[in-house]
Amino acid sequence: MVKPEAMPREEITTRLRTAGYIADADIAVALQLMDMLGRPLLLEGEAGVGKTEVAKALAAIHGTQLIRLQCYEGLDLSSALYEWNYQGQLLTIRAREGLDAAAVERDIFSERFLLERPLLAAIRRTDRPVLLIDEVDRADEEFEAFLLELLSDFQVSIPELGTIKAASIPRVILTSNNTRELSDALRRRCLYHYVDFPDVERETNILRARIPGISVTLAIQIARMVESVRKQGLRKTPGVAETLDWAAALVGLDVKNLHDDPQAVHDTLRCLLKTREDRSNLTREVAERLIGKVE
Repeated sequence: MVKPEAMPREEITTRLRTAGYIADADIAVALQLMDMLGRPLLLEGEAGVGKTEVAKALAAIHGTQLIRLQCYEGLDLSSALYEWNYQGQLLTIRAREGLDAAAVERDIFSERFLLERPLLAAIRRTDRPVLLIDEVDRADEEFEAFLLELLSDFQVSIPELGTIKAASIPRVILTSNNTRELSDALRRRCLYHYVDFPDVERETNILRARIPGISVTLAIQIARMVESVRKQGLRKTPGVAETLDWAAALVGLDVKNLHDDPQAVHDTLRCLLKTREDRSNLTREVAERLIGKVE
């Protein structure tokens, strides 16, 4: 299969911004190489840094479907690849009881009883979807080995139907929160990019793009405040989604400047802090000290 011509990185950055994702230069290069080489892209980083959003934005800029496989411990092929409509098969067997057994068997193991799951759906699409394999580190090593085979050949074997080859090679993004070490084989198969928390400038731009009506001053203050909060040794470091929630809350409360209403700032920090321990440690006094460092 011929790989399509890769989009220039400047165009990728512009289109991602239009889709609501503010990309840095490195992620644009990674997406360009993914298309150029036809390779999966592994995005690794802390939870909440926006790895999943990359896949959503990528599907948007190419005008194609996003097919998502959420990984978890114990994930098996019936959930990830395909399974048969057993209820439909049973009803058909009962309805055709006494008829030619071989004909009934061919019928019940035909396409009309096949239930596609994300991996099979992705390789059967002709319009090259984006396949998001989310939190692959949560799946077990056996599933990872199967995934490696699929990503190498882009074909699967269904005993009753034979080998199904990809109609087109999907754009594949895998994400990992690094809860366990992935195999060297899977890493070699993929391009790699580490997604870190955004710096102040990029998070400011994200806020301005995603929060209607926010001022430049408030966006900068929030980004700087969140940067300070992330350095407090929290049990759960707030991600970009939490920053957006906090900014939306402050705008909704008509806060124009963090210095003007420290009480509102402290009260709404629950948007950032997601554990009792973090909430207890970031007291009103600590919040006021951090506000004081924000220009």
